[in-house]
Amino acid sequence: MAIVTVQDLLRPSIKALKAYSSARDEFQKETSNMVFLDANENPYNNGINRYPDPYQHGVKDILSEIKNVSKSQILLGNGSDEVLDLIVRAFCEPNKDNIITLPPTYGMYEVLANLNAVAIKKVLLSESFQPEVDQILNVADANSKILFLCSPNNPSGNSFKDHEVETLLKKFEGIVIIDEAYIDFSSQESWLERLEEFPNLIITQTLSKAYAMAGIRLGICYASEEIISVLNTIKPPYNINVLTQNKAVELLNQREIVSNEVDSILIERSKMISDLKLISYIEKIYPSDANFILVKVDDATTRYNQLIKEGVVVRNRTTQPLCENCLRLTVGTPLENKTLITALTKLQ
Repeated sequence: MAIVTVQDLLRPSIKALKAYSSARDEFQKETSNMVFLDANENPYNNGINRYPDPYQHGVKDILSEIKNVSKSQILLGNGSDEVLDLIVRAFCEPNKDNIITLPPTYGMYEVLANLNAVAIKKVLLSESFQPEVDQILNVADANSKILFLCSPNNPSGNSFKDHEVETLLKKFEGIVIIDEAYIDFSSQESWLERLEEFPNLIITQTLSKAYAMAGIRLGICYASEEIISVLNTIKPPYNINVLTQNKAVELLNQREIVSNEVDSILIERSKMISDLKLISYIEKIYPSDANFILVKVDDATTRYNQLIKEGVVVRNRTTQPLCENCLRLTVGTPLENKTLITALTKLQ
């Protein structure tokens, strides 16, 4: 990053904002001997009658150990979408600032920008789904506050080249968000390994994919203490409920299961790619670093509807830039994948 600092990028109203102070902010001492009459809660214990830990210490303790990142550099959100929304609201002045996205990519970046009255600059990925670094830097202006990099990318499945990402981190004079929702399926290292090098770097991850917790909606943000402090100031006080926190702690302590499931998905991904090569109307199979495979077919809409009739639901991505006649196939269980391949073969 050049001479621009995080404080330079923050909205003035955010810098001046005084955070809401909840009852659990004002008294945080851990003890079972206290009588809590400070938060207007129902006093009759049923396991969920008290407000949750506003800073999710139990979950962060485990994530800090797994990821080798300080707890003070972790923010949890009600899904990654809440995390991304908080970042946009912290750094982008409505009706003034803009973000940069690289289609085809995760659609919520654009939705969140529109919700916050933030302009969007789009720079298409290359034909091989890599960032066009020079074009990105050329379209950026003084009001370009956030650059979204989804790597591994959704819907293409590939990871961005390290040297191109590093160039953008060094030369883009704003916040760079690397969305690593699918990083656990990738052969590349997470950018968490280099978080300390770049003050403008924010990394988002999720428990929805490799950790099989999509139903609890828990997203994770890793950044400098300075950025996390700002986001803690503007987040809702009790954004992660008790049930979500407890389930996350339970399943994060079963990491061997997660590791085995990821290994199985990677084995199935390789097998699926081999099987897909035998389908005559599949014209291209794109490289994948995720738990899905993007394929180009002769007619995506026709094939999508045919698969529905066979009882298989995939994602039709033909409306997305560079994805004409493309289907996105999630890697399922061995039985589910066999069902998919059988259906695809039947349609030849």
